[in-house]
Amino acid sequence: MKSTIPVVEKKYLVSFILVTSLFALWGFANDITNPLVAAFATVMEISNAKAALVQFAFYGGYATMAIPAALFIKKFSYKSGILLGLAFYATGALLFYPAARFELFGFFLVSLYILTFGLAFLETTANPYILAMGKEETATRRLNLAQAFNPIGSLLGMFVASKYILASLQSDIRNEKGELIFSTLSQIEKMTIRTHDLAIIRNPYLILGGVVIVMFFLILIYKMPVWERTERKIQVKEPMRRLLRNKVYREGVIAQLFYVAAQIMCWTFIIQYAENLGIDKSTAQNYNIAAMVMFLTSRFISTFLMKYINPNKLLTLFAIGGMTTTAGTILIQGMPGLYCLVATSAFMSLMFPTIYGIALKGIGTDATLGSAGLVMAIVGGALMPPIQGSIIDLESVGGYPAVNLSFILPFVCFLIVAIYGYRSRILRAPA
Repeated sequence: MKSTIPVVEKKYLVSFILVTSLFALWGFANDITNPLVAAFATVMEISNAKAALVQFAFYGGYATMAIPAALFIKKFSYKSGILLGLAFYATGALLFYPAARFELFGFFLVSLYILTFGLAFLETTANPYILAMGKEETATRRLNLAQAFNPIGSLLGMFVASKYILASLQSDIRNEKGELIFSTLSQIEKMTIRTHDLAIIRNPYLILGGVVIVMFFLILIYKMPVWERTERKIQVKEPMRRLLRNKVYREGVIAQLFYVAAQIMCWTFIIQYAENLGIDKSTAQNYNIAAMVMFLTSRFISTFLMKYINPNKLLTLFAIGGMTTTAGTILIQGMPGLYCLVATSAFMSLMFPTIYGIALKGIGTDATLGSAGLVMAIVGGALMPPIQGSIIDLESVGGYPAVNLSFILPFVCFLIVAIYGYRSRILRAPA
């Protein structure tokens, strides 16, 4: 039966818009950062596995700060959590200036780590905040609507990465055979190019830091909705015990970890997959942009479908779709395999907010701590890419492209999400 309850009530509309803009902000950070793995591998002359530490630092920040963020929000407010998150975000982005000046890969990693302290605060705050802005019956749809603006920011991040960063890298210049020439240059030539390319990588982050500061002041001056606290003392042990006893929530955290791992692997290593076919980094990033367009389109479609199809069932079907396209990425060599990899994004579109909504449904006052656990699950994006990078560094396994075989990891991740989608329909969270 078609729901007549508004997804967003008028009294929450401006607050909803402001908080939803944060989804675009962290989407931009995510997807301008993903291509840096390939860029750093070349310009810093390091392996794919070491370059993938970009993702380890980026998503490791989530694991570090998710629980502290939840405790901070419980003690103070959603608005305070957002403001502190924006402060961390701006600091990390602006630290790209000294990182580029000293030309240290480790400094870039620290900058990204601090930046994602902010993202951990923002995601731990924004997701349950959106869920609270209305009736529980429309909570999952409302979160899917807000999350639909995440890929808009991601698309902008990908566009900047493709048209400004990757297209301007002198270290990615190739000869007539399509081979990189950077490794053949003298040390003096390499130093000059490295200084140029690291400045190119730095500049968008400095601009981003300025935008985040503006957003900080907009949130600061606007009166956001506040829900009265019924408890004075911050409780951790009892809510944690209740959450761990809740099978839907517990398995949701596991599913979220593997979903995020799959997403980051598919979007990070699409460039290496394309490079293996002789495509340069800037052009390869265009396929990432196409993937994000499919992701965004599918997000709106899936949000509409949830009015008529159970979210748990839709999650299972989409996970099976992701397994199918990932299998094509592994087994089909050449451009059709790349097209399968691009198509995978259509099936990933609903997974994060749907797992989030299913896992948190009905947990009441435990939502903030529960949200932190689901944000901590983003650490999957830190752990799996270096493993995939190590596989890609093998170049070939038994004569078969290692980059193709590396996508076995996302395939397994989608299998786990499919199992959760099925099990969450038959399990019932305690009241």
